[in-house]
Amino acid sequence: MILHHLRRFCFGLIAVFATGPAFAQSDAPVIAAASDLQFAVTEIAEAFTAQTGMDVRLSFGSTGNFARQIREGAPFEIFMAADEDFIADLHQEGLTRDAGDLYGIGRIVVMAPHGSSLTPDATLDNLSALLASGGVTRFAIANPDHAPYGMRAREALIAKGIWDDLQPFMVLGENVSQAAQFALSGNAEGGIIAYSLALAPQVAPRGTYALIPEDWHAPLRQRMALLNGAGDVAEAFYAYMNAPAAREIMERYGFDLPEAD
Repeated sequence: MILHHLRRFCFGLIAVFATGPAFAQSDAPVIAAASDLQFAVTEIAEAFTAQTGMDVRLSFGSTGNFARQIREGAPFEIFMAADEDFIADLHQEGLTRDAGDLYGIGRIVVMAPHGSSLTPDATLDNLSALLASGGVTRFAIANPDHAPYGMRAREALIAKGIWDDLQPFMVLGENVSQAAQFALSGNAEGGIIAYSLALAPQVAPRGTYALIPEDWHAPLRQRMALLNGAGDVAEAFYAYMNAPAAREIMERYGFDLPEAD
């Protein structure tokens, strides 16, 4: 019921957080990218095309769902996961060329829309107090069953000691972009989303946020890999992710970067 009502308030954000498969029209390779990368990797792909003349197609979604689709034969050529364990598992199953490369370490934030009764703070004290006073009606995170950012949100809420008490008010997004839609819909007090989304120019004006301490959850070590059958354009884009232009964009969206080779 909560999810049904929230969907009605999200239409204004759908264009901002457009996600989903991109399997049509051209021979451009399809890149399966974790949804926290939506704005960063879109910029990178535009820069890549401008520099090389080569096109790629981007599909954003939950890392866990993409891993399942890859096992089922989805025609992706690169997988950019939000948790490197998913790459490791696919590599062990012989579905990637190699163990891949770490491309960034993500962070989570608590974010609230303007006008919310929730005031984001790093240690979630205001959320805890609001919950205790009965002031929380809806709070959004990505589904921790298959979305790494949801897993880390759950870990942070457990570390704060409020996970169980929040359950009646929890709204789960299919991925972290959808969780951000719900958190900023105006029909929820807020949510825990990716730092990279909170920093996006399309999202930042919609609310306020605070970084959650990184030692409250396991690190979001984000890894990418070429999948079996990847072609020349996919290889070129994969290499471009380590180029200075791409690294600058990733850093601007709040990712900690591995050392350049």
